[in-house]
Amino acid sequence: MGVKLHALKKFPGVYYAKSKRRMYHGKPDRTYYIRFKDKDGRDVKLRVGKLSKGITPEYCAKVLRDKEAEYLEKRYKTRREREKDELTLEDFIEQHYLPWAKTNKKAWADDEQRYRCWIKPHLGGIPMKNISHFHLEKLKKAMKDEGKAPQTIKHALCVIRQAYNKAFSWGLYNGTNPVKGFKMPSVKGNKRQRFLSFKEAKALLEELKKVSKQTHDEALVSLHCGLRFGEIASLKWADVDFENETLHIKDPKGGEDRHVYMTPQVKEMLIERVTPKARPTDLIFPDTKGNPKRAVSKAFSRAVERLGLNDGIEDPRDKVVFHTLRHTFASWLAIQGTPILTLKELMGHKSLSMTERYSHLMPDQKRAAIKGLARAFDAVEVQQRKDKVKVVELVKQ
Repeated sequence: MGVKLHALKKFPGVYYAKSKRRMYHGKPDRTYYIRFKDKDGRDVKLRVGKLSKGITPEYCAKVLRDKEAEYLEKRYKTRREREKDELTLEDFIEQHYLPWAKTNKKAWADDEQRYRCWIKPHLGGIPMKNISHFHLEKLKKAMKDEGKAPQTIKHALCVIRQAYNKAFSWGLYNGTNPVKGFKMPSVKGNKRQRFLSFKEAKALLEELKKVSKQTHDEALVSLHCGLRFGEIASLKWADVDFENETLHIKDPKGGEDRHVYMTPQVKEMLIERVTPKARPTDLIFPDTKGNPKRAVSKAFSRAVERLGLNDGIEDPRDKVVFHTLRHTFASWLAIQGTPILTLKELMGHKSLSMTERYSHLMPDQKRAAIKGLARAFDAVEVQQRKDKVKVVELVKQ
């Protein structure tokens, strides 16, 4: 039940309520209030204080004038506007952006991984309206200090940019996009160069097998089949064709589905992993809760560290990471003389230009091509000499 207010005719807008228990100078104590309308025409009621504490109607009238002026200058925000002001990047991405990405983006898992690993820890709890270039610089520095490549940092910033664009288009955010005008990392010359030797690859697999069977098996698939981590994490038993020794890669980053071929080692490993209770819809490499894994296990980086594969290496392109295994797969095939179009199909590249980065590893093919060109020129010269001799003979006749 609301407090019953009594108006003071001498002081319009000033009211009082009688106390039912407290007495002051032999009469019920009074609590004074003021009432007025704000800029948007809404009623405002404010408690000023008790008579027993020295509050008088004259004082209340002065407070009323001051408060009316204050409230007429500012506009109170609606509940929806307050929600926009309080909306954090974490709340928006988890409640709105990621559900949208799962339905509309083939590579949504990459966005989620970038969010979980980098965006949430550094920016998640900050209201969207407060995030600035300063916060983005801190994120960029943190990722760089962890040895992340410029392209990886740029991808994370692009997730933030798209999240803000969606929030604005959906009417959940009215401010500016903090990524607008922000200097993105330069990705020129960012292609990974390092690949493992057979000896290094064998040592890494043996080290992984000691500490994490699942990480070892994931690494084996990447090294022998050239799969990205996201493709491995999405593999289900329905995608395995033991009879034809192939794996079906669905919705890959490259766009179109493709089939890759299992080596005997990969086939043997998968046979060991499958159980009688395995269903076609079950993931081959799930996390502890049975869901697709979003990040490579720390066991991989720790194994690389123990083997010293990155000792003394400063250039991120030369550091061994999980993606190095896919790069190693392609490099080994290129060295063996695999035709570049075949390599493109096995890697699932969108364009031939993405595969041409491995062409420098095909020295024998290049040398053979040059020698073939030289032989063609020689053949032409020989034929020209023969023709010249024939002409001379004809003249003599």
